[in-house]
Amino acid sequence: METIPAHGGRLINRELAGVERETLLESAPPMPRITLRPREVSDLEMIANGAFSPLEGFMCEDDYVAVRGNMHLASGLPWTIPVTLSTSEDYADNLNEGSDVALFAGEDHLLGVLHLRQKFRYDKQREAERVYLTADTAHPGVTALFEQGEWLLGGPISLLNRPKDPPFPNYRLDPALTREAFKRKGWHRVVAFQTRNPIHRAHEYIIKCALETVDGLLLHPLVGETKSDDILAEVRMLCYEAMLEHYFPRTRTMLAVNPAAMRYAGPREAVFHAIIRKNYGCTHFIVGRDHAGVGNYYGTYDAHYIFNEFDAESLAITPMFFDHSFYCRRCGAMASNKTCPHDSSEHVTLSGTKVRELLAKGELPPSEFSRPEVAEILIRALSGGS
Repeated sequence: METIPAHGGRLINRELAGVERETLLESAPPMPRITLRPREVSDLEMIANGAFSPLEGFMCEDDYVAVRGNMHLASGLPWTIPVTLSTSEDYADNLNEGSDVALFAGEDHLLGVLHLRQKFRYDKQREAERVYLTADTAHPGVTALFEQGEWLLGGPISLLNRPKDPPFPNYRLDPALTREAFKRKGWHRVVAFQTRNPIHRAHEYIIKCALETVDGLLLHPLVGETKSDDILAEVRMLCYEAMLEHYFPRTRTMLAVNPAAMRYAGPREAVFHAIIRKNYGCTHFIVGRDHAGVGNYYGTYDAHYIFNEFDAESLAITPMFFDHSFYCRRCGAMASNKTCPHDSSEHVTLSGTKVRELLAKGELPPSEFSRPEVAEILIRALSGGS
C-alpha cells in the first residue's frame, strides 16, 4: 500500500525508453535547440522523474499566471513556484507552436525534447513581486529571474538522457524508488527534512522530535544550484553521512538527494518543497525557521503561516512546524522557544559568521552546538584539507 498518492493523484514519468526513445533521438538533430542553464536542467529532471507531478512539462501561460497570482495551477491544485523555460525574443520568433525543440546541457549533451505548445511574453517585475515578494536584485532568486529571456516556452517534455555525471549517484533516488523503499520498510508515515546548510544540533533536535511521531525519516538535502557562498553539497553530504553513522537509528532513516535548485523564495518555496516531498512519498514535512529564506526578505515564521492559505486536503502533506531550537544550560538539554522558560543568556546559539570563524581557525564549536564529527568535516573543508 502506497503511503500517499502523488500530487494530482498520479506520479508522472516523462522519461522515454525503448523504441519511443530511439525514434525521438533520430529526429532530434535537425530540431532547433536550446542550451539549458543549471536550474533548468534540474527542473527538466524533476519534471521527468515525477518529483514535480502533476507537471508534464514547462508551464504554459494559464498555469504560469495562476501560480504567479494565486499559488494554484489552472486546475485549482496548489502550486507555488513557476516552473518555466525562457528564451530571447529573437529566438522565440523563430520557433513555431506545435513543433519540437531539442534541449541540451552544454554543447553536446542532448537531454530531451520540449513539445512546444505555447510561447508567450511575461512580466518579470510582476513575477518577482508576487513570488519573491521583492524586486530587489540583491535577492538571488530575483537576479536569476531578471537574467532570463523575455519569452517563455511552454509544453510537455520528453527526457531522452539523464544529466551527465550527476553528483551522489548512490543517493539519487527517483520518487518511484523512494516510494518502493518506504513500502519495503513498512513505513506508512514518513517525514522529510531538508536544509541547504550543514546539519547541527538544532537540526538534529527537530528531526528527532519529528521522528518520534512517524515510522521513518527521509533526509533529503537539496543538491541543485545554490548561492556561491552556501556550503558545498559535497561537504553537506559528508556531514549527513557522519550524523547517520553516529546519531540516528539506521533502521528508521534514509538518505537521498533532491536534485532541485534553490529559488530562495521563502514561504512559497516552503510549500513547493512540501509538494515535492509528497511526490517522493512522504506524508510529513519539517518546516523550520525562515525556511528557504535569504537576507531579511521574509519574516521568521512566514513559511509556517503560508500553509494556512491552503486547503489541507488538497495539499495532503502534513507540515510539522518547529520554532528556533538551541541548547539551554539551565534545562541541560536541547529545547526551543516553545519548551524552554529560561532567558536567552542561558542558550547556546552561534551566528553562522561566528561558526565559520571558529572552523576556519581549526577550532571546534561548543559540543552543544555541533557534533564533533560534523565540525571536523567542516574544519577540513574550510581549511582546504582533505
